[in-house]
Amino acid sequence: MSLEQIAYKAMIVNISDAVVMNAKPKFALLGLKLPSNISKQEIDELSLGFKKACSEYGITIIGGDTVSGDCIDISITIISQTTNPIKRDGLNVGDMICFTGELGTVQRDLNILFEGGKVADNSKFINPILHDKFFYEVSDYLTSALDISDGLSKELSRLSKINSLGFAFFCELSDEELCSGEEYEILFSFNEKDLDKIIKIASKHSVKINIFAQAIKGSYETKCKENHFG
Repeated sequence: MSLEQIAYKAMIVNISDAVVMNAKPKFALLGLKLPSNISKQEIDELSLGFKKACSEYGITIIGGDTVSGDCIDISITIISQTTNPIKRDGLNVGDMICFTGELGTVQRDLNILFEGGKVADNSKFINPILHDKFFYEVSDYLTSALDISDGLSKELSRLSKINSLGFAFFCELSDEELCSGEEYEILFSFNEKDLDKIIKIASKHSVKINIFAQAIKGSYETKCKENHFG
């Protein structure tokens, strides 16, 4: 990944947290640790990545801090606003469980990179897809939501623990789908009576949705190892 791509992704994955709470990101605080031998060109590349992400989502960088160190460290705080936050603790028995897009490609692409290969610039490992316009419109019908940063199975275990509920699966999901992290697709729940509305909104924004389970009494433990990438 180029420095521009790294900076862009660093900003996008923080914006993702705001989006899945139904919040509009407004401002960013940017903390950077930079090595003393970094060139002006490399700093310009980082700046381009940060500015690109902020421009796409209407965010203003209002401050932060820069220090010297032996490597590049990036720390970002997003300040966002919402009047109707979607949290993780609204799941009810009978709610349908769904995720957007496709899961597993990030883990596959990361393995390719580990083996010295190359992946396309539109790989979700390099350019996460947030589905923000879809989410903001569908939010009125959701009971809970979070982004899939640590893998679907891990996020399900979080929903289970917070809401003291389990899940009845409608289909079998592969280990890649369950465990691939850094996907930044959206995991959400909704009442079945709103299914037609959600399908219509998803179609309007060309977002694939996958309804794969239903909330039931019980519990769920993650089936994947504790690893951010799966």
